[in-house]
Amino acid sequence: MIFAMPNKPGEYSRFDFPETLPAPLNGVWAILKNNEMLTWPEKVKFAIGLLPAMLGGQAYVEAQDGLTVSEWMEKQGVPDRVNDEVFIAMSKALNFINPDELSMQCILIALNRFLQEKHGSKMAFLDGNPPERLCMPIVNHIQSLGGEVRLNSRIQKIELNPDGTVKHFALTDGTQITGDAYVCAAPVDIFKLLVPQEWREISYFKRLDKLVGVPVINVHIWFDRKLKNTYDHLLFSRSSLLSVYADMSLACKEYYDPNRSMLELVFAPAEEWIGRSDTEIIEATMLELAKLFPDEIAADQSKAKILKYHVVKTPRSVYKTVPNCEPCRPLQRSPIEGFYLAGDYTKQKYLASMEGAVLSGKFCAQSIVQDSKMLSRRSQESLQSEAPVASQL
Repeated sequence: MIFAMPNKPGEYSRFDFPETLPAPLNGVWAILKNNEMLTWPEKVKFAIGLLPAMLGGQAYVEAQDGLTVSEWMEKQGVPDRVNDEVFIAMSKALNFINPDELSMQCILIALNRFLQEKHGSKMAFLDGNPPERLCMPIVNHIQSLGGEVRLNSRIQKIELNPDGTVKHFALTDGTQITGDAYVCAAPVDIFKLLVPQEWREISYFKRLDKLVGVPVINVHIWFDRKLKNTYDHLLFSRSSLLSVYADMSLACKEYYDPNRSMLELVFAPAEEWIGRSDTEIIEATMLELAKLFPDEIAADQSKAKILKYHVVKTPRSVYKTVPNCEPCRPLQRSPIEGFYLAGDYTKQKYLASMEGAVLSGKFCAQSIVQDSKMLSRRSQESLQSEAPVASQL
């Protein structure tokens, strides 16, 4: 894990997890070997603050959902510099918000991954763009098994049977989709708009009101030269406006370029910036990059020049992991027979992330397999009820 050093522009501090040591020893070693971000007294106070989490296990972690990171630190007597040096960067990387908003449970779950899994801190990149390298292989697999993937087919309404179960999905083009099982894998904010009125007072669905997507902005900048002060790795900027970033000309096969750099950056927290123009966002980003690359980038482009840029705004991305939202996350199997949910906001251990979304899909599929007999029975009953009935005159 590599962190930029704001007080030493252009320099970085590393937490190296030795490949030869198992967890949690590799994590302990990484923290003890880094003396640039935390002093020994700060490490000791931080460790003492974490002792209840280490000894209390999952029960303690879950009990911290009611506190923000800042509140937990004050309660445990952890020095403010731990927040400034580590937790601000972690909070923005995990959920695009600052420690005064983020639930401490989120941080503890992430730290547990580092401590319990040898490769829990490992960073990785797709070797190309997600639609082509992540989505298309899934589409191809579904189609190879006789399935069908329809694009540009938005759901307008979930129509119900008299007993409250799903009758069909009504699409915006007038098409009706019927099935034995129905899965909604939309982001939580979109799904909440689709929840039928008849379901809204059911606690499973009503609790979703607490889950709200957080705004985030991704910035892609292509420069006219190869930046030297970077790594083939994800980097924590520790900037007030930027979260993590990477030189994709090094980290991603598709964007590899020996002569020019392409930086991809997460602009967060983004709530105050989501409505601003792309030009304003790029200008603010360049001011921050000038601090990270003082010898190579200037805000006025008198050094490295921008060849092109792309700003991607997502007003509602992953759910905002604020205190007391963990009990609101639903299981993949809903109380409605034959209806299931998938998405990072549903119950799984990887929180609001792509990995969490994938794991939720696996849990959803497992639920459907477990319910196969029930689904088959419902399908047969539906067919029988639709069959014509002979009458004697």
